[in-house]
Amino acid sequence: MTDTRIQEQLDILTEVSRKMPYKAFLYDCDGTLADNMHAHKAAYREAAAQYGILLDTAIIDELAGWPTVLIAEEINKRYGTDVPPQEFATLKSTIFLDRYVSDTLPIDFVVHHLKAHIGKVRIGVVSGGSRKTVTRTLTVIGLIDTIEALVCAGDTDRGKPYPDPFLAAAQQLGVAPADCLVFEDGNPGVQGAIAAGMDWVRIDQLG
Repeated sequence: MTDTRIQEQLDILTEVSRKMPYKAFLYDCDGTLADNMHAHKAAYREAAAQYGILLDTAIIDELAGWPTVLIAEEINKRYGTDVPPQEFATLKSTIFLDRYVSDTLPIDFVVHHLKAHIGKVRIGVVSGGSRKTVTRTLTVIGLIDTIEALVCAGDTDRGKPYPDPFLAAAQQLGVAPADCLVFEDGNPGVQGAIAAGMDWVRIDQLG
């Protein structure tokens, strides 16, 4: 993406986020702050291959934001397999951390937007990834010290598309749900934000 395009996207995002006096911004991690969905898909594909599954990674886009354990359960349903979901999730995470995370790049305009609002609004990250992989990803792209609330897979009984992780982040920040704006790149996250009573923006669908 050119510098001009980054600035254009940033301007659009900034305009959207100023429509209301929001008190907190809640960002998804993978595919929103971090340009790493290709890497996650590769890790899913490699993990699945170890169980003899030729995985169509379109399922990752479809279920973006779901915890890996639940995606593993869905893979079992669709492929007629019986891979232990937690075992699969651990393998996928290990592959991602060992082979891919160190090369993670930021999605520049979203990261610029976050950094421009440090100290102006509360900042949280709500992800369907494991705390280990999300923490490492945020560290690689230089954001870990800017995050005031971090909600990951397993931190709430239900993940996206349910509202639970978004409500947990708002509670950690001491901000009412209606005062939060959610930044997402997937439909499950948007569904969760709506269910939580929060406004949202799809960063992958800006003009």
